[in-house]
Amino acid sequence: MKTVFKWIISGICYIISILFPYKLRAALRRSASKLRSYWLRRELGSCSCTVVIGKRPFLHGMKCISIGDSSFVGDYVTLTAWPEYAGSEVPEITIGSGCTIGAFNHITAVNRIVIGDNVLTGKWVSITDNSHGDLSPESADIPPLERAVASKGPVVIGKNVWIGDKATILPGVTIGDGAVIGANSVVTKDVPPYSVVAGNPAVIIKTVKP
Repeated sequence: MKTVFKWIISGICYIISILFPYKLRAALRRSASKLRSYWLRRELGSCSCTVVIGKRPFLHGMKCISIGDSSFVGDYVTLTAWPEYAGSEVPEITIGSGCTIGAFNHITAVNRIVIGDNVLTGKWVSITDNSHGDLSPESADIPPLERAVASKGPVVIGKNVWIGDKATILPGVTIGDGAVIGANSVVTKDVPPYSVVAGNPAVIIKTVKP
């Protein structure tokens, strides 16, 4: 009986594969992304008509977010700007042209995050210019969610930067053009142009170009 059941399931799957091949599924997904992008682009502060946004993004403070020409934002990405925590300043997230923001990235700002042209990020990358509290003795006894959101400075990422999977870029960091950030790295200080960094905290392991 089990063998007959397996043959039936296999037959059904075979028919579905003929009627609904992977290429058709991929084409439908691309069409859905284009429709979703058209809807979301109108809500952002500035967004090129060539931008494609993947499924199920989490967006907050959309008028503070700008995305340049031909950039792609992957599935399940979080892009959040928080005017309510920024005081008198208006937070800013700017993503340049030709960028690819990997799936499950988390980019959040109360100050300013600037990502240059042609930046590529892997999956699960975090880029933040803020934290809950300032690690002072006074804030240690306050639940993290109730602490004042603080920023040590903006994050600026140059052009042609490659950021590996699960890397974390912390507040106040500037990453120079052409740099490579290794997977799982935690970047706590500035990265010179054309440098390869890795580790926690990230350190320079190679210079690509003098």
